Amino acid sequence: MREDVTIVGAGLGGLVLAGILHRHGIKIAVYEGEASADARGQGGLLDLHEHSGQRALHDLSLYEPFLTLVRPGEDAKRIVDYQATVLLDRPGNPASARPEVDRGELRRLLLDALPQCVVRWGHKVTSVRTTGRSRHTVAFADGSAVETTLLVGADGAWSRVRPLLTDIGPAYTGTSFLELHLAADDPRAHAAAAVIGSGTLMAVAPGQGILAHRNADGSIHTYVAVNRPEGWASADVLTASSRVAALFDGWAPTLRALIANTDGVPIIRPIYALPSLLTWRRAPGVTLLGDAAHLMSPFAGEGANLAMLDGAELAQVLISHSDGDEVALSAYENKLFARSYPVAHLSASNLARFFGRDAPMSVVDLFATRRTDLWFSRALIPP
Repeated sequence: MREDVTIVGAGLGGLVLAGILHRHGIKIAVYEGEASADARGQGGLLDLHEHSGQRALHDLSLYEPFLTLVRPGEDAKRIVDYQATVLLDRPGNPASARPEVDRGELRRLLLDALPQCVVRWGHKVTSVRTTGRSRHTVAFADGSAVETTLLVGADGAWSRVRPLLTDIGPAYTGTSFLELHLAADDPRAHAAAAVIGSGTLMAVAPGQGILAHRNADGSIHTYVAVNRPEGWASADVLTASSRVAALFDGWAPTLRALIANTDGVPIIRPIYALPSLLTWRRAPGVTLLGDAAHLMSPFAGEGANLAMLDGAELAQVLISHSDGDEVALSAYENKLFARSYPVAHLSASNLARFFGRDAPMSVVDLFATRRTDLWFSRALIPP
């Protein structure tokens, strides 16, 4: 029996890994910087794919409970130009093989499958260092630390674990989002929902766009996208918001209302990505999964699914390789590198199409051909 597995990060991938290892009697601990499971919103809806996200749920025996959370028909797509002229209005498919689910509800399902003591909330990592062959020490902001024989970085875009394996970090893609929210009980939400339709609204043009959808609770989530240099937005988000609104002068009033009608403080989200061909040399006792391993833009709809598949595959190789962790980790990483590249490449290509010179017709072409591997993920969350 393995002495211990330490997982940094309680996102979907880390929880899948923890859940499967726990079911097989392996001692694990998950350390998460957030104070609790409800410390912040978890993003919008995501679609789970048969051979990745759904497979992970089957491995956890959670597929049937997952089906009770599914929102049929939410995969509808409406594409409009800057004057709100509808160019494509594709209805949702209630029998879709890629059912939609609220990300927060999916995370809660994974958390509830674990004993409460497994996830150690409020443990923000400040440093990770190698303390001996195959051993690492993780230090936390509260002054505590843990030493582990197997460390898994499931800690997102700005992973503290990744530098143990590579000095390559995320690079700015050239696109920034301004994330806006409108509560379901806001009087303006009804008009916004009518513009959006039953699924996702994509109003795109060269260099900018408005992407919006309804959350499971009926609230409105809007991402305003602009192609601008890194750091173009002021630290003052309200100033940034007014600057963004000015970029949409001349757009249809119904679309501009999605920017103007918001509650709370907008969130600026520059979009970063790791190189699509990123690999690293095997280092004893440590590996990565999810965004820590293959951060990409949300324009392939694969990030959460890949993270869950990473967690499931890493768990299975650790369980099945009686010849040691290093053999297991090598097998896992070889498959990780192979499956990450084409998806990361697709994501970068789609990002260029969404806001390139041929938008919006380039986006219409993606969806009109019903190539269901091509769409924007509505589950963007903070790294």
